[in-house]
Amino acid sequence: MPSCNKTFTITEYSGFTRGVEAFGYEALPQKTFDALEAFILANTGDEETGAVELLSLSARRSVGKVITARNYVGLITMTDGTVIEILPKISGAGISQKETKQIFLEMLKTLNDVNFKNFNVSDLRTDRLDLFEIFIKMFLDEVTVLTKQGLKSAYSTIENNERFCKGKFLTSQDIKHNLVTRERFYVSYDDFNINRPENRLIKTTLRFLLKASNDMQNRLYATRLLTFFEGIEYSFSCDADFSKCFPDRSMNHYERALSWCRVFLKGNSFTAFVGSHVALALLFPMEKVFESFVAAKFRKHISGEVSVRTQDTTYSLFDSPNRAFALRPDIVLEFEGHKVVLDTKWKLLSDNASNWGISQSDMYQMYAYGKKYEAERVVLLYPNSDKVSKTDIAYVSNDNVKVDVSFIDLRDADKSIMNILSQIC
Repeated sequence: MPSCNKTFTITEYSGFTRGVEAFGYEALPQKTFDALEAFILANTGDEETGAVELLSLSARRSVGKVITARNYVGLITMTDGTVIEILPKISGAGISQKETKQIFLEMLKTLNDVNFKNFNVSDLRTDRLDLFEIFIKMFLDEVTVLTKQGLKSAYSTIENNERFCKGKFLTSQDIKHNLVTRERFYVSYDDFNINRPENRLIKTTLRFLLKASNDMQNRLYATRLLTFFEGIEYSFSCDADFSKCFPDRSMNHYERALSWCRVFLKGNSFTAFVGSHVALALLFPMEKVFESFVAAKFRKHISGEVSVRTQDTTYSLFDSPNRAFALRPDIVLEFEGHKVVLDTKWKLLSDNASNWGISQSDMYQMYAYGKKYEAERVVLLYPNSDKVSKTDIAYVSNDNVKVDVSFIDLRDADKSIMNILSQIC
């Protein structure tokens, strides 16, 4: 039976305290806080996901140790069953956790790294399920589709002591097992059955989630699906079975389910994390999620007369003696001899910050884009912020580089994108 440990939810840049009630912080049980602290320290040495980016550890007077969420959102499930849920900080008056989850899940659908594309957010019970249970339901839905299409069989080599001689007779094994009694034959033969590696991995994932889930409906769902996998073994070695899963046109319908198996059995999301107290960490850098989401929306709304390139590598900052310091703007638009470069930044700007919080390094980057691409305009795209009153922020240099700042309202991203396109195309 799964444990009944609760889910603790915060948004980006909010934090946890070690069992101390404090305004603006969520109190974690001391044991859970210590396990999360150990997880942070275990990942400090990773060049890609240092603790400063993932979660920061600090101290506050009269509060004690504080763990603050930084640039990653998603979930961490501890080995005792506790779920740490980190949601993106989305601006908007009265926005609920349900709406925040729905927006985040819609953004995840644009990612290529993990297969989130084919699910309906409205069917996921975001009002009562945490992200972990939502991800579990996504996997269960994929397996349901798979069982309706039929589980694939394959030939597998079986070595066994049989009553009848068939296939290849294994002399040495037969002598070992049947020296005294000769009514059996130790043989090797090929058998066509459903006990193939893909099915073993799915069954193993179902068993893992049946134990890990705290949601009654998900557990009943997983139990029912396991009945379709009778006669299939559990994976003795997941790594070995994954290595046997080869691309095959006849197995295309397995792709999404196996993608989820890698997520749950190997912890594969955007980045791999380590930690002895952590059962699973599915954490996504919001900078990349936002970038992917905005690019997908632009592709959706741009007409055929406009050329769209994403993550463009046409230019580098320097060209001799060899190309160095590659430039990689998120979106480049070309139409009727005009060029517009757009770049996304996941940051909530504010009237109270110098230059609204736009960093100098980002502006250096935009200036380089404007020069190298000879762009008519460069546009910096930020998520909408309640703390910014000005909506027409623009900078112009004496050498004809123009940088506009625009905002994407994540509660109606399509409208925001169409408004931006109407201004630049």
